[in-house]
Formats: sequence, C-alpha cells, structure tokens
Amino acid sequence: MSTAAASRSRLRWFVAGDINGFFGLVVDNLSILGFIAAALIGLFGVPADIVFGRMFPGTALGVLVGNLLYTAMARRLARRSGRDDVTAMPLGLDAPTSIGMALLVLGPAFLAFGRQGLDSEAAGIATWQLGMASLLVMGALKLVLSFAGDWIARVVPRAALLGSIGGAALMLLGFLPLIETLRAPVAGFATLGLLLYVLVARGPVPLRLPGVPFALLVGLVLYYGLGLAGLSPGFAVPDVAWPAPAWPWPTLGFVDGLPATLPYLSLLLPFGLLMVVGGINVSESARAAGDDYRTRDVLLVEAVSTLVAGVCGGVAQTTPYIGQPAYKQMGARSGYTLLTGLFVGLGGMLGLVSGLVQWLPVAVLAPIIVFVGIGITVQAFHSTRREHAIAVSLAFLPAIAYLLNIKFGNPAWIDPARMAALYAQVDAGHGLPEMATIVVLGNGFIITAMLWATALVALVDRRPGTAVATLLVAAVATLFGVIHSVHPAGALVLPWQLEGLRQAIAFQFAAAYAVLALAIGLLGLQRHPPAAIDPG
Repeated sequence: MSTAAASRSRLRWFVAGDINGFFGLVVDNLSILGFIAAALIGLFGVPADIVFGRMFPGTALGVLVGNLLYTAMARRLARRSGRDDVTAMPLGLDAPTSIGMALLVLGPAFLAFGRQGLDSEAAGIATWQLGMASLLVMGALKLVLSFAGDWIARVVPRAALLGSIGGAALMLLGFLPLIETLRAPVAGFATLGLLLYVLVARGPVPLRLPGVPFALLVGLVLYYGLGLAGLSPGFAVPDVAWPAPAWPWPTLGFVDGLPATLPYLSLLLPFGLLMVVGGINVSESARAAGDDYRTRDVLLVEAVSTLVAGVCGGVAQTTPYIGQPAYKQMGARSGYTLLTGLFVGLGGMLGLVSGLVQWLPVAVLAPIIVFVGIGITVQAFHSTRREHAIAVSLAFLPAIAYLLNIKFGNPAWIDPARMAALYAQVDAGHGLPEMATIVVLGNGFIITAMLWATALVALVDRRPGTAVATLLVAAVATLFGVIHSVHPAGALVLPWQLEGLRQAIAFQFAAAYAVLALAIGLLGLQRHPPAAIDPG
C-alpha cells in the first residue's frame, strides 16, 4: 500500500491536539457572545429573553454550519494530499464586526425604536429583525465577492496579505485582550503564563492532562478562589439566568427588518467587505502554514454560514479565524472544528452557551486570544521573503491607529462631546487635528495596510507601475471612505456631499496618495532606477 493510501486509510477523527484547539476556538466564540450579551442587555437595555432566546440560537447555528463545512474540507484535503497533519480552518463569530453590530447598529437601533413609541419587547423584536436582515445583506455581499478570492490572492503579495492581518492580530488579538487579562492580574497572568508554558515551551502538566484545559482550570480556580476570599478587587459572583431551549427555525422576520437596514448600509457593506478581505488573508495564512485551501471555497463557506444564521435569527456574522497556524501549532487537526461546531451550535439552542457566557470570566478567557494573536504576528514575518519584511512592519501601523480609535471612542474615556471637539480642533501651524488624523488613519485599517504593503513590495521588486496603480486605487478608495473614512464610525461617504473640515481631510489624504503616485511614476521613467536601499 502506498504512503498516501495508508494515510487515507488511517485518517482519524480526533487527535490529542484537537482538545487544545477545541478549547481555544470555543473560548473565542464564547467571549464574543459574552460581549454581545453584555453590550445589548447591560448598555442598551435589550430584553435578555430576546438576546438569549432569539438572537443567540440562530447565531450559534451559523457557527455550527460553518465548522461542519470546514471540517469536511479539511478531511477532503487530507485524503487528497495523503497527509494526516491537515488542520481545519477555524470558524467563529468575527470580533470587530460583532462588536460593531452590537455598539453601532443593534444597540442604537433599539433606542431609536423606543423613541418611536415601541415598548421594550416590541423594540427588541424590531432590533432582532434588523439584525437578521443585516446578516443577509452582509452574507449576500460575501457570496458575490467570494468568486474573486483566488484572483485577489494571486494579485496581492503575501507580505500585504499577512502583514495586514498580522497588525490586526498583534493589536486587537494581542494587546486588547492582554489588558483584559491583567484586570484580574493573578488569575489572568497565571493563565497566560501557563498557556505559553504548555504551547510554546511544550512543558508537561500533571496526569498528562491537555495543556489548554489545564491552564484554564488553574485560572478559574484562582479567579473564583481569590474573588470569594475577598482578595480580588471588583469581583462579583455572576447572577446567571439559564434560558429555556430555543430552536433556530427559518423565519421570514428578516423581511420586516430589511427597510430598517437602509440607514446602516454605510456600516454593513464595509463589515461584509472586511470579512471578504479577512477570508482571503486567512486562506493565505493557512497556505503559508502548509494547508492549501482554495480561497473561493473558504469564502463561500463563510458566506453560506452567515446567510443561514441570518435566515434563522442570528445577528453576528461568521468568519474564518486568522489563527489557523496557531491551532496547527497546538496539534489540532479536523476534530476541533467538529467539536466546536457541535458545542456552540447545540449549546446555543439548548441554552447552555447563554448560561456559560455569564460564568466565564474574561480575564481567564482572554489569554488564549493573546496567544493566537502572537502566533499570527510571528507567522507574518516567517512566511514572507526577507526583503519584504519591512512591508509587513509598515502594514502594522494602521492597526495601531484603530486600536487607539477603540479606546478613544469609549465614552468612559472621553466624553462624546469632547471627542467631537478634538476631532474638529485645528491647531495653527500643526496641520490637521491630531485626533482626526488618528481616527482617519484607523478607519479601514486592514485594507489600508494591504495597499501600503502592496505598494512597498512593488517598489522593492522594482515594479514602479504596480506601485503607482496601487497608490491611485488608494486615492480613490479614500475619497469614498473605503479607507481613511472621515466619518467617525468609519462609514462610506460620497465626496461631493462632504463639507468643511471633513471635506478637507478627505481630499488631503487622497491628494497625498496621488502626489506620491505621480512622483514614483516620474522616477520610474528613469532608464536606470537607483538601487533599493538596504535598511540593514
């Protein structure tokens, strides 16, 4: 029997590393569901029975469908390649757009419905229908754009694909969860250190327990032990309400929600586009790690799972996670996505997930996300050519601005009125307002990072024409808010409708790209372009 045939015949459903991967992927999904619930119920007052009984089951069904399909894709690739080390693409709820849906769409819409005279229950139902319709809008966009995935992957250099996602990983999956980790320092830091011990240093744990569950168990014991003993400031025992089972049957409720999506299209369409770009990036990331999934198939699965979730009551879109190489490092194969899909999907329908998200402390969950973020960042450098490493580093910078946007946009940090004043405050002799510059740089940061890195790679490879074309694309994208949106929330804009300072900022940023494109184009006309400078 050939080696390939032998590998196919003994392809296992589960390996030990799948336990680590399962806990990591489940934690990601539970933490996002926990945030959605905290924001909608705690901040905006959406009735808990609507969040847990109507929104969560359909949302969890999308996770189930997507992970089942990715499990099947991984097993098919393993059989076709004759390898037993293929790791499935991890799928779950997208953190940035799920947070955006809760804070920028669903929560404000609930308050708006209340101002229209609807009582709390009726406003909650209308908000749920808006969430369903929003998923269908984003899912349809992803479905259409998924067929361009392979072409985009061929055109955009690897440094741009991995660099843009590496910056997001370091800032959003590394730094932000680290802050949450250290809000309960003893439990959080111990959990993070133990995860690094078992996953990076490959250290042994007692009784041959799986490393990730061991680290989480220690963290939970420390968190609740110290809290109940009065040694952890800010600790409180959660007041858990276990909802009754709710089945996500298909419904036409989204039809009533479609008209309500119109004011939010400038947010929903970028959310969908961001997921397409992210899906392309994670496909490239998996390819760099040795698992050659077709980009179109990866994008189609996330589109289908999002559409299924929307039709069945979900309000948060699914996406392939950017940590596939990190899950491969954990030793996960295809069993972890199967387990995660079943746990989140069935648990969401039975009320188990809704109860758990109220018990699991963020400080103990966040360290796993920190580890995944670090792993993605490292891979961004390891999987690109050495001379393109500077493009990877450049791609990180817009993510820093987006990180500042998240914190500065928190009303607990800066009062919204004060934030608006800072956005419009022009300092004579210092150019555009500093706060406006940070916000505009962060808006559309993933696409910005890809364009910057693509242009720089083209210059390094002595292809000035490609660099000029990329910069001109960036100039046009700036005018319409695809990148550097002058809308504080990052919405798309129409340049001819802008006025005052916002118009000036948009045209200044667009002109910056156009002027640089002109300069590089003229320099590229030289017969013997100067040699690239080695930064050393």
